[in-house]
Amino acid sequence: MEALFWFCVIAALYSYFWYPALLLILPPRKSDTNAPAIPVRKVAIVIAARNEASKIAGKIDNTLALEPADVELDLMVASDASDDATDSIVLDYADKGVRLIRSPVRKGKEHAQELAIASTDADVIVFTDAGTILPKDALTHLLDAFRDPTVGAVSSVDRFITADGTLQGEGAYVRYEMWLRDLETRFHSLVGLSGSFFAARRNVCQKWDNRVQSDFGTALSCVQLGMRAVSDRRVIGYYGNIADSRKEYQRKVRTITRGMGSLRIRAEVLKVSRYGRFSFEVFSHKVMRWATPWFLLGTAGANAVLVFQDSHPVYVLPLLAQLALYLLPLVSRFVPGLRRIGLARIVIYFVEVNVAILHAALLTLSGRTILIWEPSKR
Repeated sequence: MEALFWFCVIAALYSYFWYPALLLILPPRKSDTNAPAIPVRKVAIVIAARNEASKIAGKIDNTLALEPADVELDLMVASDASDDATDSIVLDYADKGVRLIRSPVRKGKEHAQELAIASTDADVIVFTDAGTILPKDALTHLLDAFRDPTVGAVSSVDRFITADGTLQGEGAYVRYEMWLRDLETRFHSLVGLSGSFFAARRNVCQKWDNRVQSDFGTALSCVQLGMRAVSDRRVIGYYGNIADSRKEYQRKVRTITRGMGSLRIRAEVLKVSRYGRFSFEVFSHKVMRWATPWFLLGTAGANAVLVFQDSHPVYVLPLLAQLALYLLPLVSRFVPGLRRIGLARIVIYFVEVNVAILHAALLTLSGRTILIWEPSKR
């Protein structure tokens, strides 16, 4: 039982601690500095929208204001069968070169994006959501990252804006995730891009699978073509906080469930003999992170047996620490001020994420799939 306890402790820490530690000490990928740059003459910008009448005009104006970066632009709004005024607002921008690509039937974000891909001959395709605000130099920095011919896709860095429009300081979790993306970029390739703002070469988008999350599917396509997906700190996407914080948990469950379904469809990516370093990254970042709550349950169960059945007093303190950890989110509902304390906020977020992973795992094991996209209200 002691062996089980310590195995679960070490395994629960793998995705968050041991994996980035390995990325730090393992040799980085070898770069080919002599490879010629691939010219980019035309860029398509695809704005995914589903019932975004309140935001779409502002998003189009924001996109039209981007620095042109000396390329031809093809601006499209991919409407996932919107049934509000979104499509009519987009049509009002036709004289400014904005095209409406409408899915007549609601089939999800990736399906709408697939229709847009099929309607353009651009060298690079930028994917962004209606709720994402781009700085004027976003396109310039994106194209600069594509000067490297080994780069097949570029992901943005996420920054959040509060309700009053001010920039929110980066939380510990966001800083951690951006740091992990930097490590994966250095080692080989990102496992997943920022789904609200990323770009990919046209050939990377040719085998688009609308059953698979675009952020993961694009990264996989890059590797299949001998390229890689990277994070660039200069490419930033600004997002508003979710208007109803209670919806954040539902968003996590939807996102994780879709991620698990995507990996189930493309399970061949775990074949190390075929995908090498990328398989190691997917296993460490995705599979082991999704396994973390199960290891935490194993830790708690083994700990309880050691204390109450085997009478090991040394394990009393770890058991009490786990109880405090898991009760903190509940206590914070009655004492909201706890969420303003840095360490407490990290613990609460960690527990809530792992509960969402358990929820998503149960949905996935029951055969539940989520293809329909429901944009978060920010």
